[in-house]
Amino acid sequence: MKIKYLATFAAISLLSIGVASAYSSSSATTLGTTKVAVCAGKTNPCAAKTNPCAGKTNPCAGKTNPCAGKTNPCAAKTNPCAGKTNPCAGKTNPCAGKTSKVTRNSAIYTENGLALDGQDVVSYFTEGKPVTGKKQFTYGWKGANWQFSSAANRDLFAKNPEKYAPAYGGYCAKAASDGNLATTVPTAWEIRNGKLYLNYSAEAQQEWLQGTSQLIVKADRNYPKILNNETLFR
Repeated sequence: MKIKYLATFAAISLLSIGVASAYSSSSATTLGTTKVAVCAGKTNPCAAKTNPCAGKTNPCAGKTNPCAGKTNPCAAKTNPCAGKTNPCAGKTNPCAGKTSKVTRNSAIYTENGLALDGQDVVSYFTEGKPVTGKKQFTYGWKGANWQFSSAANRDLFAKNPEKYAPAYGGYCAKAASDGNLATTVPTAWEIRNGKLYLNYSAEAQQEWLQGTSQLIVKADRNYPKILNNETLFR
């Protein structure tokens, strides 16, 4: 409901009234032509008095400036920030344009609290096969705990997680191309153009290999929307 406000303004006129006073010439008294000097016989009250400051010298005369000869204590000191550039200058906010969004399913496929059920994703690149990670070589990334078979593999991942992390958060690539969300097994995998793709099963892997390029385009279009799917195929 809209509300209208009504304002009433009262205008007040100020009238200036002029009052004229007339003086009659008949009320004046004629004193004649004799002029009387009102000060006659009186002496100048200032006569014979001397200037109270006469003969006194300037109390500051002969005194030097107490600051004379002293240098500015800050002179020759440079600004400690001079020549230093803002460490953030030219850098963009890493969070700019990114939104934090909660999805029905986690961004990374996890089992038993571990990413990819504890598989060492770096081993696919360094050894050409899946290797189970160890608890002592754990690294947290994107809300999941990733385990590795060695400290070296853990450190490689920590330096560049995006390089080793599987596509589509480790969920089945073939299912993603169909708009579905499914778990994966360590043995159904492929590295294509430097990216690791995992699949639900050996059968899903075979379907993936039959038209990988086209399926990647479809999966890229569906992910990460499929993280909100009500069903996770296992």
